[in-house]
Amino acid sequence: MRLLVYDRTCVRTGGHLSPVWASGATLYRALGRIDAAHGAESWAGALAWIAAQEAPITELQYWGHGTWGCAFIDRDVLDAGRLPELAVLRERLAPDALVWFRTCETFGARRGQDFAARLADFLGARVAGHTHVIGFHQSGLHGLVPGARPHWSDAEGLAEGTPEAPVSARSSRPWAPHTITALRGAVPAAWFTARS
Repeated sequence: MRLLVYDRTCVRTGGHLSPVWASGATLYRALGRIDAAHGAESWAGALAWIAAQEAPITELQYWGHGTWGCAFIDRDVLDAGRLPELAVLRERLAPDALVWFRTCETFGARRGQDFAARLADFLGARVAGHTHVIGFHQSGLHGLVPGARPHWSDAEGLAEGTPEAPVSARSSRPWAPHTITALRGAVPAAWFTARS
């Protein structure tokens, strides 16, 4: 199964994006890119929905807010310290599965690189995420396989601060590195290898 989880709480804060994500989920399902979608109010709720799926999961996309090394559902933060809670996801993943965080800068700076590596190793799956602030254009998309180390610069996407102490991220642009649009439903296979 190809699943999509999105933050359904973003109707009050953070740009009112839940209706956009819900519409995008409907479009992706109509295009045959996903098999099921769920608007979650917490990571516990998202993981309970994932655990209830009967077929092995070949792909999971998460659409929501993020920052360096973490992703949010409302104010509920998923970061490297909470990886053990993803054991239920790990148990449901098919061989060569993909877990893709379509969130702002989750794989950016040092914290993002650490999260990416630890996530791939813990899940035993391919992972993908972004180093820039994303919208329709989604820049800094990188993939990582278990056992590999991040191959992108820890300064990619930084507008202010350092990789160790990031302050702000660059917005996505068509000419920025590794850019797709919100309409693209796959991570290019070459972007899982170094310096692609």
